Amino acid sequence: MKANALLTLRRRLPALGAAPSVVTLLDPAMDADRIIGAALEPPKPGETHPLSEWVHTRDAAHMIAWAVNGTIPPALAGRPSPPRRGAVPNAPLLSGGDRAALFDHLRIVADGASRNAGKGALLHRQALYLSSYDRSPDAMMWTAQALHFRRDVLAAHGWTPRWAEARSTATALARLGDPGPLLTFIERALADDDTAEAANLNYWAYWVGALPQSQADDHFMVDRSLSAFDPVTLLRRLNRGLHQAPGYVDLYAHSLWALLTAHPWLPLASPETAHALDEQAVELLDGDRISARAKRELGVGHYVLRENRKA
Repeated sequence: MKANALLTLRRRLPALGAAPSVVTLLDPAMDADRIIGAALEPPKPGETHPLSEWVHTRDAAHMIAWAVNGTIPPALAGRPSPPRRGAVPNAPLLSGGDRAALFDHLRIVADGASRNAGKGALLHRQALYLSSYDRSPDAMMWTAQALHFRRDVLAAHGWTPRWAEARSTATALARLGDPGPLLTFIERALADDDTAEAANLNYWAYWVGALPQSQADDHFMVDRSLSAFDPVTLLRRLNRGLHQAPGYVDLYAHSLWALLTAHPWLPLASPETAHALDEQAVELLDGDRISARAKRELGVGHYVLRENRKA
């Protein structure tokens, strides 16, 4: 499809009744297609792999998960499905053969990419992260072993050039049911280090779409001014994700505390979000799902939310 025709289509779809928030997902959908296409027809020697070209986003990852596991992206969940003629699939699922080829390719790329070179490290990290979407027992064992092999990066304190790799490793292990490395990461590589705290908020903002500019590498994370993203959008999306990702609740709690510490005015800018977040904070503080650190930080966040709402 020619670029001009695609642009025309994107302009016409909202006029024909398509939700603008769905039309914007064409970009991550095309990114997902490029990644899947690179697996089915691997780049030739000397060509750049799409996973080394840019830091992928949550929307792109969700599109890939939709294609391999049938998991509807949260951005599309709950939307009515218009009636269509004839038998149609419930999701854009890959065939069994294409799915196997995708994950085989991701594992080969993750094994072969350099962990030390800039683009190689990005390729390795993102290929390994996406390979964890394979839920077959053998694949989950391979992914867990590969992630545990990288646990050395979790020993570092504060910001290091491999900080993003450590974060990715810890979150992937948490998704596989091992929360320990994530708690270690928060304690050692995140808390009480200004550069690491800024990197965490910048990365969250990019991942959830509060920092819309595409990023070619991880350098954007170390901007301690926190001026590149919209903090209100980040607050809303962290609040929305708090109950959608129970395996990461400690990281969400710490990140919300850091965001409210950096921008204590946020509850006044978005009272509805502040109210919803406060209700979730109370529920988590009354339960036993989070660590002692997360409870302390949510307690501070709860106080900030209540005080600003009184004002």
